Amino acid sequence: MTPSRSRPARAHSTLIGALTALLALALSACGEGPEQTSAAAREGNTAAPAPTTTAPTGTALRVETVAGDFANPWDIAFVGNDRMLVTQRDGSLSLVTGLGPGARTTPVSADLQSVYARGEGGLMGIAAAPDVETSGSFVTCQTHQEGGRPVDVRVVSWRLSPDGTSAERVRDPLVGGLPINPSGRHSGCRPTFAPDGMLLVGTGDTARATIPQDRNSLGGKVLRVDPATGGPAPGNPFAESGSAAERLVSGYGHRNVQAVAIQPGTGRAWSAEHGPDIDDEINVVIPGSNYGWDPAQGGESPGGYDEDVPMTDLRRYPDAVPAAWSSGDPTEAISGAAFVDGPAWGDMAGMLAVSAQKGEKLFFMRPGQGADENRIVEVTVPPELDGEFGRLRGARLGPDGALYLTTDNGSDDSILRVTRG
Repeated sequence: MTPSRSRPARAHSTLIGALTALLALALSACGEGPEQTSAAAREGNTAAPAPTTTAPTGTALRVETVAGDFANPWDIAFVGNDRMLVTQRDGSLSLVTGLGPGARTTPVSADLQSVYARGEGGLMGIAAAPDVETSGSFVTCQTHQEGGRPVDVRVVSWRLSPDGTSAERVRDPLVGGLPINPSGRHSGCRPTFAPDGMLLVGTGDTARATIPQDRNSLGGKVLRVDPATGGPAPGNPFAESGSAAERLVSGYGHRNVQAVAIQPGTGRAWSAEHGPDIDDEINVVIPGSNYGWDPAQGGESPGGYDEDVPMTDLRRYPDAVPAAWSSGDPTEAISGAAFVDGPAWGDMAGMLAVSAQKGEKLFFMRPGQGADENRIVEVTVPPELDGEFGRLRGARLGPDGALYLTTDNGSDDSILRVTRG
């Protein structure tokens, strides 16, 4: 998420919005610079507005601390009925045994000395293969350095020892190096295995203007990868391209994808994405689609990273996919995303749980059906997870049906277990 910038509150009434647009046009005509024009263009973003967020009624949640004493835990991967791997941004990998309070945490010996932890980069997402209990296979996203110099962001394949005390590096990198910003900005990178065994990877645009719309770059994309080969998954939309990078692309035109979650019963993928100082997005991953982020303004501003363009620029790209949900203003900095499922969740089953860092809350979002299947139609924020634990980052559904979250406050962070009360 871009560091917050001072900006006026967004107008909400039709009258004020109209006056703002007229003023912007007048200033533009008088040569008053590009900022006003950019702001007016941003207001032209017709992505889905944020539904009203209300506290749920009769849906009390139980929140327990499973384990603590972490520093910036990024993600969780379950590697057995009562075991999970936890990544920490500084390059530490831990095994947590037990899915409730009093779980035991032990370090995992792994070759992670090349992790470059700076800004938004470091040891980031992790995902366990569907057959992890027998194969030990899992993947991580991590910023790679050589001689103290950041080189790229890598998806690395690993094999966990049966006792969970060590992990062997199997393939490095799995899908080729992802672009990097030395500052760590917009590193993205959270992997998820789909029901068909293919690997989905959300990536960041590294705060470089031309990357999101460039299908020859792996940044600002949702990739779909065959984990056995590191090549394109069967059926990818650009599988016949002459570009090795483009063959991996499922969706493009993203800013900084933070999570990809699979919807139960449909197998459809949904992504969570950081906006600039407004308009975080939830998107439905539709193969071959453009999601409309273009800070280069179609090549008119290739040298500058213009963050006042719309997150989904439907004026420049009329066929771009509108967001299923947009946060609007203020910033939430959504991060992890996981669907909750199973009878224990009652009428909340099938909702998408989305963690927020700056907003310090957990959203529960309900996808629509039929004509509304690509939209979020209901949003609730449980009071038990509204500012009570600070910044929330990772979100994964456990084998016991509970939702697991990581806090991201920098010190004494925790793994939280969330169930229906």
